[in-house]
Amino acid sequence: MWLELRDAVRRFGDRGALDGVSFALEEGQIGCLLGPSGCGKTTALRCIAGFETLDVGQVLSRGRVLAGPGLHVAPHERGIGLVFQDHALFPHLTARGNVEFGLQRLARGERRNRAGELLELVGLADCMDAYPAELSGGQQQRVALARALAPRPSTVLLDEPFASLDVALRERLVGELRALLKSLGATALVVTHDQQDAFALADRVGLLRAGRLEQWGTPYDLYHRPLTRFAAEFVGQASFLPACCEGSGLLQTELGPLREGHETTACGGAVDVLLRPDDVVHDDDAPLRARIVERVFRGAEFLYTLELPSGRRVLSLVPSHHDHRIGEHIGLRLATDHVVTFPPLGPVTAAAGTSAPGTAVPPPGP
Repeated sequence: MWLELRDAVRRFGDRGALDGVSFALEEGQIGCLLGPSGCGKTTALRCIAGFETLDVGQVLSRGRVLAGPGLHVAPHERGIGLVFQDHALFPHLTARGNVEFGLQRLARGERRNRAGELLELVGLADCMDAYPAELSGGQQQRVALARALAPRPSTVLLDEPFASLDVALRERLVGELRALLKSLGATALVVTHDQQDAFALADRVGLLRAGRLEQWGTPYDLYHRPLTRFAAEFVGQASFLPACCEGSGLLQTELGPLREGHETTACGGAVDVLLRPDDVVHDDDAPLRARIVERVFRGAEFLYTLELPSGRRVLSLVPSHHDHRIGEHIGLRLATDHVVTFPPLGPVTAAAGTSAPGTAVPPPGP
């Protein structure tokens, strides 16, 4: 593996910032650490960079141990580039001067040529002599990235790179950053609290919660095959519908039957089925009707909160030309191509807020 964090533990007094976190990236992959504030994602990044010392565990880069029992390689000797949240550009240096700053070991001409190459690569060939105050937020970010890439690091770490940017600029720069990193063949690890940024940018996403890694996988798997209730609820929007297996290989739900696989709860057991808003389809011909209790307009679609006859509620994404009022009843049906189930939350579990593992089940048969 190109970059690995193995069984990482980091404590600050009585507080555990990392609790046995492990993940790995292959060469050229973009990884993302996602989670709420205080979950440990920035601590993990700082431990990899060498700014924090692990209490237990290891950091490895291309098989070389950078941190472990009795070993802590200094940050500047790790061959890892870091882009800070605020970009940390030197205001008295031009864009070229900022990029050249990390190339002091090279001769002056080589520094100048390397900085020019990187700035041209990130689309700033016309801004090499501009100072940070003369650049936009997106341009400053690209200067910071060029500076981190200039020494040819094995891995680039980015800490909340889009936090200070407006929404429209962020959406554009996420795509640009991914394309740039891929064109360079760079291995990168990004920290963010925004799942949309993580999904658009990363090949692998790690979801952290209270210092523990809830799940490490592709963006698709985190959304469609979450391993815990916390993952299901944090990544995207989720509804949970009670279901029961009656021995026929079907999960019986209020919205109709779903075919059960061998991995799920034994027949006769109760489970909760995860439903995403795109699993619940508005269908005027469906016999089952639900009442609209909330609606959010999203331009191309509405997000409806629907109350079923039992009083339970589910979410549904509906094209915006289906413009229904709150209080109206509309037809709906399930359109799932896979099923994920969780053990029902009991009173104790619900109060404790713990997460139970989920089970991915094959799609219904024809």
